[in-house]
Amino acid sequence: MDNKQEMPQIPEAVKPEDKVKAENITSSQTQMLLEIQRLEFTAIELNLYLDTHPNDQKALSLYNSVVPQLKKCIEAYEQRFGPLFHFGMSTSQYPWQWINSPWPWDL
Repeated sequence: MDNKQEMPQIPEAVKPEDKVKAENITSSQTQMLLEIQRLEFTAIELNLYLDTHPNDQKALSLYNSVVPQLKKCIEAYEQRFGPLFHFGMSTSQYPWQWINSPWPWDL
């Protein structure tokens, strides 16, 4: 059995100037959340793959390129729409923003 598997491609980051259009995406907030979900999925899958293939330099390089993209997307989202995570993962501007809606899972 061959342990080599095809590595997933890095999703292209959504940039405001790209004006990405897709079915059922009606707002920039939804577009940004979708990009965050794509990058999170990629990072998680690569993390799991690397748990069983720790010496795969290509996978590690791909993981190390996805994580900063994910952080940048999360930071951009939070600056524009408020925190995504709680319990020490995201800071909040004044006043406390967790009471603002809609929350990301309500979209």
